[in-house]
Amino acid sequence: MSYARRGRRKHTEPRTLSSNLEGLTRVDGSARFAFGPSSTGIAIFKFPHIFSSLGESSTLASISGPIEVRIAAEQPSTATFEVSHRPLSGIPGTQSKALSANVRAALLPALILTQNPRTLIQLVIQSLTPTKSRLSDTLVAASVNASTLALLDAGSVPMRAIVCAVAIGRLTNDKTLLVDPDSEEEPHLDASGCFAFAFGRGPDDARCVWANWRSMSGGAGYDEEEVAEAKEMARVAAKKVWRHVKEVFGEGDDDGSDGMEI
Repeated sequence: MSYARRGRRKHTEPRTLSSNLEGLTRVDGSARFAFGPSSTGIAIFKFPHIFSSLGESSTLASISGPIEVRIAAEQPSTATFEVSHRPLSGIPGTQSKALSANVRAALLPALILTQNPRTLIQLVIQSLTPTKSRLSDTLVAASVNASTLALLDAGSVPMRAIVCAVAIGRLTNDKTLLVDPDSEEEPHLDASGCFAFAFGRGPDDARCVWANWRSMSGGAGYDEEEVAEAKEMARVAAKKVWRHVKEVFGEGDDDGSDGMEI
């Protein structure tokens, strides 16, 4: 491949993974996750454009619940799962609604909501990097991963799997597929998507539960073979995210035989 990535990354390699269990007050669980150089949330809020130029995609997620639900949103046989997104600056708009819907769709297959009917599970996602003109798939992936960490940190919502997500992009010039494209690479893509995988009993028990692969406006189309290749690249990279999640909770390089016992 002739294209040289920042930091000499291979086209199959995600950026450095960093995360922290934030311990926010008045919520049951919270976590920050980032693709890119490690930095604190405070530093990002003070100098957002610096960290954007470094290529970081970072989000903070918090979980509250099960808590009391509004009567209008109450469901008799299951908990209501509500997801909202807050951009780094400004008010939530169309992009925030799209990101919230994407994260909810990715996480829903892994949640067991029937154990807490007539209650509310509230997930709030805060972007720690500036919003762009188009919703970034890497931001969606970071949001899914931060949400998974927050859910595990809370421990109050039963889960059947751990959901990990990675973005894939296709370069316009030579159609090379890239794992976890950064902010410099995104303008040069003509197709991209986020792939979310539910890991059950270990790294080899991964099922794709959500994806949004599509061509950009004016970009070339794609075929099933390319989508399958992108999905497989994402699955391999998502294993690294899964191992990172295990390490956050002190399980190191465990082979995953304990399944959901995080």
